[in-house]
Amino acid sequence: MEPLKTLSRWPLLRQFRDGDPLGLGQAAQSERSRNLKPRIDEADHTARSICPFCAVGCAQLVYVKDGEVTQIEGDPASPISRGRLCPKGAASKNMHDGPLREYKVKYRRPYGTSWEELSLDDAMDMIADRIIEARAADWDEQNRRTMSIANLGGATLDNEENYLIKKLCTGLGIVQVENQARI
Repeated sequence: MEPLKTLSRWPLLRQFRDGDPLGLGQAAQSERSRNLKPRIDEADHTARSICPFCAVGCAQLVYVKDGEVTQIEGDPASPISRGRLCPKGAASKNMHDGPLREYKVKYRRPYGTSWEELSLDDAMDMIADRIIEARAADWDEQNRRTMSIANLGGATLDNEENYLIKKLCTGLGIVQVENQARI
């Protein structure tokens, strides 16, 4: 009896038995594929977001279950992306809970061989102090600029963030401002 049951699950026999001679419907599905459910079925709620990878601003639907992100997909209601995401945007869930995500500020001292953790306040103070020192040491009063500081932005910044960074750099007299998204 067992061989007959196994034989009845064979796709070719199912095609004729179920009236699907081309094997395009139920006959093409295995028991496992028939029981598959979308990842978003069990989400508690959906949050709307914007992809953080570039300045395009593709809309995302973030599916959450028990406070954890379970899936991120493109938002079909978006006039920008119309529900589509590039490979980086489709994988942006890893930015939220990927195993390589850093949650603390890491600092490696000059000529150091290991990283140490710093508080965010200490790291921000170090950055501010270094900018002030470099600007003061190389300030060109005649042209009202400094050539000792440059800024290279990243592709994950949106247009508004890049605008604010450019304004900050201009206010500090930094003229070497570039964004790696254009390079």
